Amino acid sequence: MTKYWLMKTEPTTFSIDDLESSPDQTTCWEGVRNYQARNLLRDDIQEGDQVLFYHSACKEPAVVGTATVVRSGYPDSHAFDRRSKYFDAKSSADKPTWYMVDIQLQQKLDTPVTLKAMRDRAGLKGMALLQKGSRLSVQPVKKKEFDTVLKMAGV
Repeated sequence: MTKYWLMKTEPTTFSIDDLESSPDQTTCWEGVRNYQARNLLRDDIQEGDQVLFYHSACKEPAVVGTATVVRSGYPDSHAFDRRSKYFDAKSSADKPTWYMVDIQLQQKLDTPVTLKAMRDRAGLKGMALLQKGSRLSVQPVKKKEFDTVLKMAGV
């Protein structure tokens, strides 16, 4: 059964354009260092699930595209690489602490759906992204919310 997710990224770190220019328009979603988000990556997000690609910490935070999960959770190898900014000495290949998934671009939205527009949409009031204190970089989205965002984008 397909599940729906929102994945946040700062466009100065990795943008929808970066995903578009990646080989096969595919990338690993690495570097998540929050245990709750890690659990979603490790246990819940599966191949075939759908993703709202969200730019955060920028002038106009917005859903800017969609992606599909093309590889379910597996150990985040960046945690084992001493040269990586995501290195974690407590994580090892034998006992990984952190996980990632691979996503592939489905589409860039011609009309990004801004955080403000989502807040103003009655049908999205319960969306995790819009809840006070919601800071997870990976969060579940209901199918109805996913569809509403795409409708707002004119898709």
